[in-house]
Amino acid sequence: MGNKAEVKILHFADLHLGVESYSCFDPQTGLSSRFSDILKALDQVVDYAVGEKVDLVLFCGDAYKSRNPSQTQQREFARRLKRISQEDIPVFLLVGNHDLPNAVGRATTVEIYDTLGVNNVYVANRPGIYHVATKSGGIQVVALPWPRRSALLSREEDKNLTIEEINDRLQQIMTQRLLDLSTKLDPAWPSVLAAHVSVSTAKQGSERVMIIGRDPVLLPTNVALPSFDYVALGHIHKHQKLWEQPLMVYPGSLERLDFGDEGEKKGFCLVDVPPKGDNTGAQYEFHEIPARAFTTIKVNIDTPDDNPTFAVLEAIARRKSEIKDAIVRLQISLPQYLENSLKENEINQAVKEAQYVIFAKDVRSEARPRLGNWAAEGLTPLEALRTYLETKGVSLERQETLLNYAEKLIRGESDS
Repeated sequence: MGNKAEVKILHFADLHLGVESYSCFDPQTGLSSRFSDILKALDQVVDYAVGEKVDLVLFCGDAYKSRNPSQTQQREFARRLKRISQEDIPVFLLVGNHDLPNAVGRATTVEIYDTLGVNNVYVANRPGIYHVATKSGGIQVVALPWPRRSALLSREEDKNLTIEEINDRLQQIMTQRLLDLSTKLDPAWPSVLAAHVSVSTAKQGSERVMIIGRDPVLLPTNVALPSFDYVALGHIHKHQKLWEQPLMVYPGSLERLDFGDEGEKKGFCLVDVPPKGDNTGAQYEFHEIPARAFTTIKVNIDTPDDNPTFAVLEAIARRKSEIKDAIVRLQISLPQYLENSLKENEINQAVKEAQYVIFAKDVRSEARPRLGNWAAEGLTPLEALRTYLETKGVSLERQETLLNYAEKLIRGESDS
């Protein structure tokens, strides 16, 4: 007998506990500031799940940055899972590429929950169909975790494949497994696909810098199968909807992880999956949560009359409202002969309200500028000054006054 009520699912992914780029020490917790940022984001997910009494929390992979998370990272993640499970809310954990061990036989980062039989926590280490009981009825979750290449490519003829051929083979195997699993679903129960995978039409985010080699990529038509009521994705850090019927969505990473996430909204998806027979289809809302701001300030200095420090301070002042508590990147492009004119102490003072500041200087090797059609070399000081004043469009009267003073200074004379 099928469900009579819709199932409310909280869908999030790509936590990456352990990312500590652009981090400083947090004296309140004794942890790195970036670790605290990610935990705060996770706390908002937990608070919402418990407060709104959702039926299922669906996590689509990459709990940690590393396949060997620290004891502290594991403890903090477990604390939050425990709070959800104690509220009688099932949690479904899908294994992502960062959760996989580097050798066959070793455990994944989240396998311990399955080993201990933690109540209300489901762990999907391999493709399969999982039947999850919720307060609003049962739901089928088809799991497609990140593929273990060594397990999938075990045939003798697969051993000498090129990287391109390996990816093509993986894509064929994953596509076929999805198709096989979809045919085994009970049509009387709602079904959701949870997949940690790259879909070809997705726009990439900050995950690009974390990828080694090339991902296997699936076509959207091979993932959004009609037997699924909702397709919950993980792996791509940019929130996006890829398909309408069935809904296929990446929630994106929960926190901004680097400058690839600059300006991107971060959060989770709240999904309503209707009972079978209801033709309205699944609906979802993206819930934005506060995330650490990343701000890039670009300054290009390209004329000899530019005061490098003033130009940078002026650019900072224009973006002042975006600096407080942000991770700020100053991209300063200037010619080499002006590099020593840059007063970094003054600049640091101007961005002191930022949480973390990166100086990214692009120093260009350029010859010193010429004064009009005359080279500065070989001119007397007065000739050089006159040429400079002419190139700047200074009036003849003003030129004569300045040249007068200059000549007296050169001769060592002074007026009272």
